[in-house]
Amino acid sequence: MTSTGHRKTTVHLHGAVLVAAALLLVGCSGPRSIIDPAGPSAQRIAEIWWVMFAGAVVIWAGVVVFILIALLRGENTRELKKPQRLIVGGGLVFPTVVLGALLVWGTLDSKRLTGLGETPSAVVEVTGHQWFWEFRYLDDAGAPLAVSREVLAMPLGRMVEFRITSADVIHSFWIPRLGGKMDAIPGRVNRLRLRADHDGGATPIRGQCAEFCGLAHAHMHFDVRVLDDDAWDAWLRDNAIGAGAAGAAP
Repeated sequence: MTSTGHRKTTVHLHGAVLVAAALLLVGCSGPRSIIDPAGPSAQRIAEIWWVMFAGAVVIWAGVVVFILIALLRGENTRELKKPQRLIVGGGLVFPTVVLGALLVWGTLDSKRLTGLGETPSAVVEVTGHQWFWEFRYLDDAGAPLAVSREVLAMPLGRMVEFRITSADVIHSFWIPRLGGKMDAIPGRVNRLRLRADHDGGATPIRGQCAEFCGLAHAHMHFDVRVLDDDAWDAWLRDNAIGAGAAGAAP
């Protein structure tokens, strides 16, 4: 290869690395990014994701090292003195330890991810329709105070319990920046508790249906507004049932 060709190849490689880095950075933020958390449940999910990503990179690097060793041995095809160690260690002990640790870790974190270990200060009934979301905000007695569509309001820094169901087919309620998914199933009420610790800053918080539910599934999304106490009370008044809710879709 000539020096000119070598320089062109180097430039192309550098360009590819920069493009890959830019795409990686872009993917780390956004209104639906699971690794740009705005609440404790999503924060824990992001931590788990990064740990698993780092572990996957280490395992991948180890596999590459073994492949290189095999390729660079050349004509030295001597058998390993004790191949059983590699088979048992790499094929049995290693995956058992790694998967067992992940199982224990995930089980211990399950309450934190669902928020079921904390007492909610607000309750919202979530009903999935083809193809929109309806949110009913309940008082302490369980009676509906307000209603909205396509916009979900949440009080800042307070745990909210979502009681999730469906009016027709199976949907899936998901706010990536606040926590995990929960299915909306006809005739069943599933509970999920989430807390928003900030309003998202420059990047908005959005939710969506994560289960294919029909032709307009892609349009079944909603904005999340995180409000301080005064704004939260005003939202409930403005969207009170029978008051021409400002957050309701026509």
